[in-house]
Amino acid sequence: MSMQKIKFSAIFLLALAFLSFAQVNAQTTNPTIVVLKVDGTINPVVAGYVERGIGSAEKGGAELVIIQLDTPGGLDSAMRDIVQRIVNARIPVVVYVSPAGARAASAGTFITLAAHVAAMAPNTAIGAAHPVGISPQGTLSPVEEKVVNDAAAYIKSLAAQRGRNTVWAEQAVRASISATEQEALDLKVIDLIAPDLPSLVAQLDGRSVNLLEGQTTLHTRGALISRVSMGLVERFLLIISDPNIAYILLTLAMVGLFFELANPGAILPGVVGGISLLMALYALGTLPVNWAGVFLIGLGFLLFLAEVWVTSHGALTVGGVAALVLGSLFLLRSQGPAFEIDRRLIAAVVISISAYFIFVINAVVRAHRHRATTGIEGLVGQVAVARTPLNPEGIIFINGERWQAQVSDGLVDAGEEVIIAKIEGLKLWVTKVRKEKS
Repeated sequence: MSMQKIKFSAIFLLALAFLSFAQVNAQTTNPTIVVLKVDGTINPVVAGYVERGIGSAEKGGAELVIIQLDTPGGLDSAMRDIVQRIVNARIPVVVYVSPAGARAASAGTFITLAAHVAAMAPNTAIGAAHPVGISPQGTLSPVEEKVVNDAAAYIKSLAAQRGRNTVWAEQAVRASISATEQEALDLKVIDLIAPDLPSLVAQLDGRSVNLLEGQTTLHTRGALISRVSMGLVERFLLIISDPNIAYILLTLAMVGLFFELANPGAILPGVVGGISLLMALYALGTLPVNWAGVFLIGLGFLLFLAEVWVTSHGALTVGGVAALVLGSLFLLRSQGPAFEIDRRLIAAVVISISAYFIFVINAVVRAHRHRATTGIEGLVGQVAVARTPLNPEGIIFINGERWQAQVSDGLVDAGEEVIIAKIEGLKLWVTKVRKEKS
């Protein structure tokens, strides 16, 4: 009886160990899907994030990468970087326009059509890929026509490579047309519609896609989802790349540097201004900046600074305000609403900075014009008493101190009063006190 119990226990333990090993082995062999989330404008920071995410997925042996996309568009250069990375990926890349209410507009259309598999969630849209700043109607200038033709050829090439509707793709660029998720599926612009991520993963299982290295079949059943988020540095850079934040940083830099130059040795304003300037320059480098606007803003602050040292009766201040307003309006080239500075912010910044500088400049001018009442400069205009005859030089006494003095004209006897007229080094020039005759 005991032997039977021992055999039964041994068999039970062996079976349990086998099941545990099989479970662990199944877990380790489950495919991994890397999910990236792109929510906002397409800029170099986002392009770097996508590059990092796809690279880490390739190194980690992931089955595929899913980019959850919701964007109003962005910079052409950043969009092309993302598209190039997708096209050259060694593993399949799926672009999933989601969640409900999301869109893949402008640059997002190019990215979606470049994907090995293009999917959309219900209540989403795609299209409106016409270059921003160029009207889709009317006669185009030669330069505008080149831009449109280049974009049209590029999107047609991407659509043809994935077997998608090239006619619709070209019209999305030339006529700025858009489509809902169902229209896009019917027109063969996308490959499938999925209400959520689990549904998308289930529909991807068994689908064949073409990589540069050849055709491969997706195995997504039981896949483990690994979400790769932006790092702290990437999120910080993305925040300061916002046009409004970049504008605030630029004006803050100018204020800090102005205060440091107007009050040498303050240190803190100079440090804050320098750091803000470096961050502003990075942010502007990720935006469609018009450098004429930057120079106008800089000129405005130089005119404010000049007002401190030059008496212009307000002309330099008026010029500074005008340059600041024009620079703020011209700072960014037209690239759509995503790259515009809020006009209310511009008004608030211009009014605040102008009021601040007018107040500071008036205070500095009043201080410069006010006669000194302390220190050696404060002696000018005061009455002293000659301790020795001034013929023309001698010693005078004022405020408990003896000074070497020289009379401008005439002679002064000891004990007579004199008025200090000017100061040269440590010598005082004085004049005799004219006493009225009775």
